Amino acid sequence: MALAAAAVAASRPSPAGLPRPLCRASAHPCRRPRFRLEASLSASTPAPAPATADDGAAAGPCPVVRFDMADFTVADRVSVGLHGRSDEMIFEATVRDPSSELYGSTVVLRQLTSSQAKRRGRRALEVLKKLARRQMMYHSYAMQVHGYVTPSKAMEEGDSPLVLVHGYHGSYSLRHWLQLSDWLPTLEATLALDEEQVRRVGDDSVGGPAVTRQLRLIRILMRDLLIGVNYLHSHGMAHTELRLENVHVSPVDKHVKVGILGNAVDFHDNDPSNSAVASNNERRKMMIAFDMRCVGFIMAKMVLRELMDSSTFQKFKSFLNKYLILQGNDPSCLREFLVPILSQNSPSGNIGLQMLDRHWGAGWNLLALLLATKSDKRISCVDALRHPFLCGPKWRISPTVNVVRWGLGSTAVRLAEDYIYGHHQRRRLAYFIELMEVLNPNSSTENWLRLLPGRWCLLYCTGRHIGLTLRQPTPRVLISDAFLTFAEAPESVDPILSLTSDIGFKIMPESDWPHDKSGTEGNLSVTTSARITPGRIYTNAEDGKESSSRITSSRYLGGKWGKAAKMKELPASLPTASVNVDEDDVDVSMSCGSTLNVKSARNVLQEVRTQTPPEMFDLSKIVCGTYIDSRLMVLRGVNGSALLFVRSNRTSDP
Repeated sequence: MALAAAAVAASRPSPAGLPRPLCRASAHPCRRPRFRLEASLSASTPAPAPATADDGAAAGPCPVVRFDMADFTVADRVSVGLHGRSDEMIFEATVRDPSSELYGSTVVLRQLTSSQAKRRGRRALEVLKKLARRQMMYHSYAMQVHGYVTPSKAMEEGDSPLVLVHGYHGSYSLRHWLQLSDWLPTLEATLALDEEQVRRVGDDSVGGPAVTRQLRLIRILMRDLLIGVNYLHSHGMAHTELRLENVHVSPVDKHVKVGILGNAVDFHDNDPSNSAVASNNERRKMMIAFDMRCVGFIMAKMVLRELMDSSTFQKFKSFLNKYLILQGNDPSCLREFLVPILSQNSPSGNIGLQMLDRHWGAGWNLLALLLATKSDKRISCVDALRHPFLCGPKWRISPTVNVVRWGLGSTAVRLAEDYIYGHHQRRRLAYFIELMEVLNPNSSTENWLRLLPGRWCLLYCTGRHIGLTLRQPTPRVLISDAFLTFAEAPESVDPILSLTSDIGFKIMPESDWPHDKSGTEGNLSVTTSARITPGRIYTNAEDGKESSSRITSSRYLGGKWGKAAKMKELPASLPTASVNVDEDDVDVSMSCGSTLNVKSARNVLQEVRTQTPPEMFDLSKIVCGTYIDSRLMVLRGVNGSALLFVRSNRTSDP
């Protein structure tokens, strides 16, 4: 219980029948910190009436029950996971009325004092009546509201606080569970995970490595949460207040409970005179999308526990708001943004990243769909429950083409990040890139012009790789990052883009360069303009004249990727976006942190050109683009090599 709530409640007169609590912190060496509540029933309190059903809900199968304070034995302490707002006061109590169905069970008394808090309480009672038709689902996946405490006759009903009576589901909210140092074994014990339990997520084993155990637990929690949210959506309501603090795990029925539905809203306008069907449908989509975004934040914090830190989470939200929403970008590049942040002093040993990277990056795909910028692009609860990330290995899931395409790109990115380019790895990367080209979702020129603008970081090139180890040139130059930036040319009517190649490098000392990577930083920049026009690329040399830029893989129809893509026949040619560079308008510049003479500058420039793909210096050698989405791009050079780019979303980048 929040200290602010205790201070507010102590400054107000106690309502009749509910004694004023005097809160003081009580700490025990082997007990979680709680707040002690001293409460006693007044001797002048009239004899209580037995709990009765509310007249307004008597006809329903799940009536709202009216209680009296004498029906409860109030506990002297409150669990930390039940804390409320500043206008709420929380009590734990035991029902002592033998005539009540709740006799002997622990409940929570939530005293609502302000007018806004009372509105939330009354709304929770209204929602209870609406959801009464399916009591089993309501009891399983929502925090059950039993009723309210009847106000005393000594006080005006409008001035007395509203006291809700709802279920007690343990001492902690999900946020408090995740903040425990031993949260994983504790939650596993609370859920009593056995082979029967794990079958709920398509698994048949328990234990295993920490990554497997956490992934299994995340699946159980997320599936329960999505089932509960979908239950609300199917009844025409949105929760609108989904947070870790409002989610509880019940040790009784082993289910996740969404919080009190005090802020639940209806999808449709209840006014019968309003026939704006389109407006109601738009409202429904927006409310569902808002809930799914909240579910995405919950998933992000459960998987990436570093986001539990408020400062890290603010960076995450700032990235979503500034980079994605304001610039109209897609959250599919979340991994590229989060990996540098989470790799620095990660307390969880990057277990969250490993979970999201499993199964060809399926976790990143689900997270991107939950946090999609446009509300109509966000995934629904039903589709999320069918997503491969939330389905165990024993469930046979037929992935969609979008998921297959995502898996191909994620696998290629992971292979490129390994930076061990043996012959076998180079063949696999070339195969993945070519299969991506066949599955290009944005082959039209209009889509290329829409997705191209932005900064792209070179990740891999299928051409020749030349390094430093065997050659030992002078000077020793280390390439850091190579970027390709597309921008709309100012005052241009035709689809002409400004194209800039930025290659960062570092001149290292020659004496101890294998161990000392410090040195003078520099940058090579090449700027020109290019026109994007429709084109084609042929899969066989004899099918077209563009043999220099063809793809020659004959392995498409074999293996798991070909089967997953459901390709029956390899197409003879593929649509591309031809990149026509203006060779007469090229600007080359190089800057360095130290003063270089002409000979040294020439040697540095030659070494940079040697280590980077020729297409990054001579932009006219870029022939066409063969694949693009919101995250990855593949360009083909005049010699047939493919350049794989990932969209750069670093806020520090110029």
